[in-house]
Amino acid sequence: MRVIYLADNLFDAHLVKHALEEVEIPAFVFGESLLGGMGELPLFGVLRVCVPDTAFPEAQGIVQALGLESRDDDPILEGDDEGMGILPA
Repeated sequence: MRVIYLADNLFDAHLVKHALEEVEIPAFVFGESLLGGMGELPLFGVLRVCVPDTAFPEAQGIVQALGLESRDDDPILEGDDEGMGILPA
């Protein structure tokens, strides 16, 4: 099994799983049962969508087509908050 997608939330994990299953690639969501124990603290990197090793190349294209890439590594640029209703200091 190989991890094809690290999900930030359960909705994205199942979206990827169902998209893969739609093209008959078996997919599994690991870490789902751990969400109940996290309480109010954010817990990241727990949800993983995995596929069999042989399906990995095909699954990569499907996940990329969904456009769910994480945007956490994008820098916050000055002025980005203007359209979000945040008042300048």
